[in-house]
Amino acid sequence: LHTDLDVGNKNIKYVLAGEGAGTIFAINELTGDIHAMKRLDREEKAEYTLTAQVVNADTDEPLEPPSEFIIKVQDINDNPPQFIEGPYRASVPEMSAVGKSQLTDLISKFLPLKVALSVCEISKTADL
Repeated sequence: LHTDLDVGNKNIKYVLAGEGAGTIFAINELTGDIHAMKRLDREEKAEYTLTAQVVNADTDEPLEPPSEFIIKVQDINDNPPQFIEGPYRASVPEMSAVGKSQLTDLISKFLPLKVALSVCEISKTADL
């Protein structure tokens, strides 16, 4: 966050309010830079609404209207897959056509993921 008022003006400061202000997010009062003070986790909270404002450093009187913004936390796959009801057993019919999907219905009943198993062609080579 930056304002044109900060050029040469030492009597301003930036303040932050809203969800997580002062605990999760901090603002540098002199520069307006906003930082996360802890690791964010989308499973805990997907977004935060914050308000930043430039005020007089002596009187705390607003010098500009507040700016509201939303921080959206991106999701990463930080949890390994779990196969709770395993082991899973299935079979593929002998001589199944190459490229034909197999086991899709069986596997999808057990796993919360979309999974497909296809028969692929295997070429055999022999060392002579």
